[in-house]
Amino acid sequence: MIKLKEGESLTEIVKVIGGGLAGVEAAWQLSKQGFKVELYEMKPIKFSPAHKTEFLGELVCSNSLKAKRFESAAGLLKTEMRYFGSLCMECADECEVPAGGALAVDRDKFAKLITEKIKADKNITLINEEVTDIPEGNVIIAAGPLASDLLSEKISELCGDGLHFFDAAAPIVTKDSIDMKNAFTASRYERGGEDDYINCPMNKAEYEVFYDALVNAESADLHSFDKRKDVYEGCMTIEVMASRGKDTMRFGPMKPVGLVDPRTGHRPWAVLQLRKENSKGTMLNLVGFQTNLKFGEQKRVFSMIPALRNAEFVRYGVMHRNTFIDSPRLLNADFSLREKKNLFFAGQITGVEGYMESASSGILAGLNMARRLKGLETVILPETTMMGALSRYISDCTVKNFQPMGANFGVLPAIEPKIRDKSQRYIALSQRAMDNLNEYMEGVVKE
Repeated sequence: MIKLKEGESLTEIVKVIGGGLAGVEAAWQLSKQGFKVELYEMKPIKFSPAHKTEFLGELVCSNSLKAKRFESAAGLLKTEMRYFGSLCMECADECEVPAGGALAVDRDKFAKLITEKIKADKNITLINEEVTDIPEGNVIIAAGPLASDLLSEKISELCGDGLHFFDAAAPIVTKDSIDMKNAFTASRYERGGEDDYINCPMNKAEYEVFYDALVNAESADLHSFDKRKDVYEGCMTIEVMASRGKDTMRFGPMKPVGLVDPRTGHRPWAVLQLRKENSKGTMLNLVGFQTNLKFGEQKRVFSMIPALRNAEFVRYGVMHRNTFIDSPRLLNADFSLREKKNLFFAGQITGVEGYMESASSGILAGLNMARRLKGLETVILPETTMMGALSRYISDCTVKNFQPMGANFGVLPAIEPKIRDKSQRYIALSQRAMDNLNEYMEGVVKE
């Protein structure tokens, strides 16, 4: 890599749009690589409905950055981010507040500290104005899920029909946690591959108990900026569908036609189908089960389906304003646009979900923009790392019905031979990730 003297910078200028966690991380990485950065943030000139302060890196919802434990998915992600000199992790450590096993921060101090460090960086110029068009040149778009309407229109034009608003997502579970004694693999009417779907059958009694629990379950509140008249009509949740009649689901996503339960030799009363969420099939989507139930209710109610009795949920269903592009169709694993290599995306707009997930994508987008401008190959981390697995998930062209994904062990390749004890398995996955990251980056440094 190009070696720079202290205080020296390269002549290329990179424009980063958005001063959230992804944007500041991208700018920070570029600056460390010697590039001049123009960081655009529309606050305080204009605020989204969710943002309240003038500071960069504002945490809109929780002040928790999730688990600290290295052997947790969230903890592993943060460990990997520290490896790359993450600005957010540096500031989080300085602003930590007691939160048991989680890393929580004083959100105001956290945002103020990020802002101070960005403003003090001689390579970064903070420009407070709304960006209404995609600039020419070297650009990283990190505008977040609440990008302004004018910029969203331009992104939509660029991405074709690949920009989503107001989405309801279905839960995702790990394949290993499915009780296959109460499930079978088959495609409806034998159309497609034999293992395209895992089918979770229910008899009439099981279905009726499940139905009663579902229609009486408690839904989550929508934030004020999510309350749109067309939300439910645009993407009907399973609980709304169930409220329209006891058999509505059986003529919809839980229809049993075209399937035969090998245990009975007959068609089930109702069937939940699970579809691969990633190319390796380690994660499974509950097909047609978009939901706005509270997370605890999702676990309680959906676990009434016999095959999901012990299911491990790596992501619960949500409904909210979430502007994100169809990344598997549009992006490379280095976060660059396939059709325009000097235009990168970062943050939740790429389909990573969560504070640190967004920040980590900004790290990679900034690092890879710098490498591209230096004429070097971009960094695509091993799939065994959390950052690498998430970047591969959002760029995996086999992923259909793309929905945002947060850090979870389901995105990582399994350890072979399988470690049955979950805590030991997670330790092994985390250690393998860091071993592989160190080995990979040692090769990168030697370039």
